[in-house]
Amino acid sequence: MSKRTLNRRGFLKAAGTAGVAGVALGVGGKSVLAQTPAPTPAPTMAMPSQGSQGQAGTMSADEMDKMMEAGVKAFLDNIDQNLGEKYKQFWGENMPFTMDGDTKVFDVTATEGDWEVAPGQVVKAMLYNGRVPGPVIRMTQGEKVRIVHHNQMSQSTVMHIHGLHTLNAMDGVGFITQKPIKPGETFNYEFVAKNSGTHMYHSHHNAAEQVTRGLLGAFIVDPADKNADPQVSAEYMMVLNDAGIGITINGKSFPATQPIIAKIGDKIRVRYMNEGLMIHPMHLHGMYQSVIAKDGVPFAIPYLVDTLLVAPGERYDVLIDCLEPGVWAYHCHILTHAETSTGMYGMVTALIIK
Repeated sequence: MSKRTLNRRGFLKAAGTAGVAGVALGVGGKSVLAQTPAPTPAPTMAMPSQGSQGQAGTMSADEMDKMMEAGVKAFLDNIDQNLGEKYKQFWGENMPFTMDGDTKVFDVTATEGDWEVAPGQVVKAMLYNGRVPGPVIRMTQGEKVRIVHHNQMSQSTVMHIHGLHTLNAMDGVGFITQKPIKPGETFNYEFVAKNSGTHMYHSHHNAAEQVTRGLLGAFIVDPADKNADPQVSAEYMMVLNDAGIGITINGKSFPATQPIIAKIGDKIRVRYMNEGLMIHPMHLHGMYQSVIAKDGVPFAIPYLVDTLLVAPGERYDVLIDCLEPGVWAYHCHILTHAETSTGMYGMVTALIIK
């Protein structure tokens, strides 16, 4: 099987080999999440209704298995098999920038609009540059940066770079370090990227609504000395959320998530960022995750886990050695965030090693 091709027969064969053919991830092309009411302006915890969790007693084994298998097929149908635009956008595309002398300039526009979380489930969201999460803002330690923040929403807002060390005036907290950016206004954030690592950008004004409805994104500062960074085959951003638009990875609920596709021998890096309201123990089947950094600070001695607890506001960097072929389930281990009697949904994806 080639690195860039994955058909249904190959997927199911690999799944059988890995012993996870029952990794049923969804409900007949529609997430169980769609059974919950659309979120209101106040954040609501979007998870399966009691009715859906209680269906096991009314279904036969064949009926349950059929729904779970339908979820696998829905996930398959969503895979960007050529690792194209949809795949790159899901796992984190860098925001374009321009140069003003020696300053990198990023334009960020906050808007309100529809966002499809799962097939058939469209929610009212808040978006950075038309997406949830916003594109990855990326730079190198020591660079001068300007973020031009345009507010096109009906609410005032601000932008906080979570984890970055800046001048107080650039910290982006409404009525503490600045006046909120009113609808139709623009504010410039200018700073030097002092500390490297995995950080986040998000609203800090009516944050319980604005962040959980989508005003969030990855903010990566590469170290000035890149020799200190591990050499990897690929890197993936995993922004976790659990309210507002629902239980999601990178703004999507299973089966609308994308898998990580790798080959035997690859070493990959995953950057976790929890922008939600709850802790998420992220569990990878079949192999360890080597934890190399927390909140942008590298560990002198990495440690191994198969389940990593990521609390709200925390960021972790892990390395994964892809040694065993197959389709490996990858999900939050708070099971109400991942699975019901009708199949998996929500904070679930897979690592496919070929």
